[in-house]
Amino acid sequence: MTDKRSKTWLADQIRKYMPTREELAKNRYLEPIAHRFLSPELWRFTRRSVPRGVALGLFAAFIVPLGQIFLAAFLALPARANVPLAAAVTFVTNPFTFPFWAFVAKQVGDFVLAVYAVFGPGVVDQFAHDQGILARFFELAGVTAFGFVVLSVVTPLVGYVLSGAVWRVMVARRRMRRLQLMESRLDQRLGAHEE
Repeated sequence: MTDKRSKTWLADQIRKYMPTREELAKNRYLEPIAHRFLSPELWRFTRRSVPRGVALGLFAAFIVPLGQIFLAAFLALPARANVPLAAAVTFVTNPFTFPFWAFVAKQVGDFVLAVYAVFGPGVVDQFAHDQGILARFFELAGVTAFGFVVLSVVTPLVGYVLSGAVWRVMVARRRMRRLQLMESRLDQRLGAHEE
């Protein structure tokens, strides 16, 4: 019996929970472009496709509230990004994490728009109270939506850089282990020949 486990835990977990190429190709929404999903280059974990997949997944996660996986998959095709990774990264925003991200988006929106710095919290609160609770709700919704737009621009950039750096570290460690293994095997062979 052949063990199909790879050398990394992360790759095993991604393969375990992500749909296969054939499953995505059979999806009725993706059927018109299913032939493109079967391209092996879109399913390989390479130094270029991984950061692209992470960046596109983060973009899709923050820019649209529904259909994030499909948007990430569609964007991954022309960008030649890793499709399963782009789809997996969209789960950073899900129903359980949405309240946290909404709070972060509100704070980012406030910071970027500098509403509190210009008017001061008392003036903004007084304005919202004078206009009614509905006006306050729309103000908060607008600031939060703007925060999500900012997050959809900033997080892909950060994700691209970080995933590229993590990829390089992982590859360097793997090479170092291989070299150490080869060196120990060579030492064993040379030790056996000396005896």
